[in-house]
Amino acid sequence: MTKKSIARNFLKLAASGHSHEAFRLYTGENFKHHNAYFKGDANTLMLAMEESSRTNPNKIFEIHHVLRDGDLVAVHSHVKQNSSDSGVAVVHIFRFESDKIIELWDLGQPIPKKSINENGMF
Repeated sequence: MTKKSIARNFLKLAASGHSHEAFRLYTGENFKHHNAYFKGDANTLMLAMEESSRTNPNKIFEIHHVLRDGDLVAVHSHVKQNSSDSGVAVVHIFRFESDKIIELWDLGQPIPKKSINENGMF
């Protein structure tokens, strides 16, 4: 399985309420993340992802681009909490050791109702 596939599968599992499985299958022992709203360990982020899925059972997660550069993979996606939500454009950056995710950054930008940019965010 490629690093791009691992990153894709990790996010799809986590977004669909299977964060425990995502972490069990795809993260390394020394995993850390950089989300400013949670402690930097795997368990805290896994539980936050689980809570998000429970709170938003109709979440829509669509991947638009996956890029790889060495041990880094970036995933550009559209996350909507439900079908009426405009959502957020999100970029997840994964760092790998072998075939395990050991570090994660995530950045998001809310999608405005009206945009002056005719190209959109995707």
